[in-house]
Amino acid sequence: MLPLVLVVFWLVNCIKILREYERGVVFRLGRLVPQPLGPGLTFIIWPIDRLQKVSLRTITLDVPPQDVISRDNVSLKVNAVVYFRVMDPNRAIVEVEDYFFATSQMAQTTLRSVLGQVDMDELLAHRDKLNQQLQEIIDRQTDPWGVKVSAVELKHVDLPEEMRRVMASQAEAERVKRAKIIGAEGEFQASQKLVEAARIMSEQPMALQMRYLQTLAEIATEKNSTTIFPIPIDLITPFIKKAS
Repeated sequence: MLPLVLVVFWLVNCIKILREYERGVVFRLGRLVPQPLGPGLTFIIWPIDRLQKVSLRTITLDVPPQDVISRDNVSLKVNAVVYFRVMDPNRAIVEVEDYFFATSQMAQTTLRSVLGQVDMDELLAHRDKLNQQLQEIIDRQTDPWGVKVSAVELKHVDLPEEMRRVMASQAEAERVKRAKIIGAEGEFQASQKLVEAARIMSEQPMALQMRYLQTLAEIATEKNSTTIFPIPIDLITPFIKKAS
């Protein structure tokens, strides 16, 4: 009975089931077995073999806020998110003690280093370019560990309170400037139309008389008890000539 129990216990430790996204890195008497195991049902020789599971799914790493001093000496707090996955399970276990912690530290140091070389305006206006640059640098550093960094995204840039006030004042001044420019352009276009209308009326006196009559019609529609208006001499000249 005891031998049967020992055999069952040995088989339980020898048979391993790995999920579709898992691979098993095997060390046989301390030496690495070249080919990772999995997925599915796998068999190791226990206690000679030691199996360590590695997930191949994409990992989302939240980089904590980092204190950054930009090239124009503005103190900022910037955090980011890093997406990476293990491409080579053997190297991820053998080349680095903890690939997750190592990738996190590499992301933090690279974030401070890269953002410290750009101005604040560039950081706020060209995030896509900085994201691409961060991804390339971190991926190049983690490649010997068998880790692939697929994307880096800057999440939040925390500005000092005095810098926020300055930027708000600058934005308000820019809005006032645009409003004044638009108003001036409107006045300029209106003046051009008035000059053109005055030129046409000076060339065509009848146009001026028609405009005068239209103005009288507009005045008559309003609720006025008494309306006094001058009559242009040009309107009554034909009648004077006829009477004479």
